[in-house]
Parts: sequence; C-alpha cells; structure tokens
Amino acid sequence: MKLIIIGCGRLGSGLANKLFKEGHEITVVDNNPEAFLELDPSFKGKTIVGIGFDQDVLSKAKIKEVDALIACTSSDDTNALIARLAQNFFRVPKVIARLYDQHKAEIYQSLGIQAVSTTAWGIEKASGILRYGKLDILNTIGDGKVDLIRVEAPVLLEGKTVNELYIEAELQVVTIRRYGNTFIPTLGSVILSKDILYIVVLSTEKPHLEALLGLS
Repeated sequence: MKLIIIGCGRLGSGLANKLFKEGHEITVVDNNPEAFLELDPSFKGKTIVGIGFDQDVLSKAKIKEVDALIACTSSDDTNALIARLAQNFFRVPKVIARLYDQHKAEIYQSLGIQAVSTTAWGIEKASGILRYGKLDILNTIGDGKVDLIRVEAPVLLEGKTVNELYIEAELQVVTIRRYGNTFIPTLGSVILSKDILYIVVLSTEKPHLEALLGLS
C-alpha cells in the first residue's frame, strides 16, 4: 500500500515506522526537517519538507497515486483542511485525520474521514483503519486481541436480528444507536438499515465481520 503521512510528530513518526516495517511504501511530509529525526534509522521511505496542504508539495508526494493519506500535524484545523483536500480534490481512497476536538471528529466521521488521537492507541487505530477501512475501530482492548467497532448497518441487515450477528466468544453487537437514541439490544432485537452498531469482535475475526456486513 502507498501512503502519505502529513506531520512527523509522535503519531506521524510512530505510524511511519510501524507501517514501513509492515512493508508499505511511505512518504512523510513535515515543514520542519528536524522532525524526521523521530523516524527510525531503518526507515527507508521518502521524506519531503513542506506544508501539508500545499498542492505542489502533495503533487511531489504523488498524492494521485496513493492508497491512503494520514493528516497528523499538531493542528486540528490543518488536519481537517488536508483531509478534505485529499478526499474531495485528489480522491484519495482512505483518509485519516488526527483530531482532538470530539465535535469536529464526529462531523468528519459523518463525511467519511476517520479520526484518531495522538496516542499509542491512535497508532493502532489508524493501522486498523488502513487494514479494515470500512470498520471504524473505536478502541483496542487489552493486549490487542479484541476491538470495539462502530459501523453503520448496511441495507442487507435490514430486518435481521442481533442474534444473526452473534458468534459466541468471537463477535457480539453490544449497543445500537438509532435516531439519536442508544440502547443495549437483546439477541432478538431487529436491526434497521442505518442503525449505528457497536460491535465487540476478536481482532482475528474482523475479515469475517466485514463479510457478514457485505463490506469485503
């Protein structure tokens, strides 16, 4: 996978180091050349000095060829701007933005831009989004073996029960948000299209969950 990471602070450098080791082709952009000192000596990706929302800089980073862009500068507004530019102008398939402001995060989530925070959890969540882009991983629990996922119920689940998305010790719908109200479902609760499902799932079963949701 080809990726651009804008911002080489703790989150940006952590992601660059992790994703490069996983075999991805990484380009890191930062307006401070000293920021690249945060990268591991083993990092062999590309680094570019420049402003992350400068179209010439993004063109130099070959944004039209990448599979994903992660905006994680120190500014929410800058990250939001870069994310919208990547999504709406350059049509980048996957866009992730680091946003501290929860209200902004919810707005951008509704526009298809995933949001993460600048923590070790943020590194794991962003990595998970890149692997399972249509599943919004809210949290990784314990030693990383269990994920809490938020996903909008697709049309194919209309009329099905929660029981049909239940696999003992592997996958369970724990909460549903519908028309602004949140409730804990029973196994007999009927799912409606556009419900927001909160699902606990073993990390190893995420591909299975995508298949059940028709996302694979």
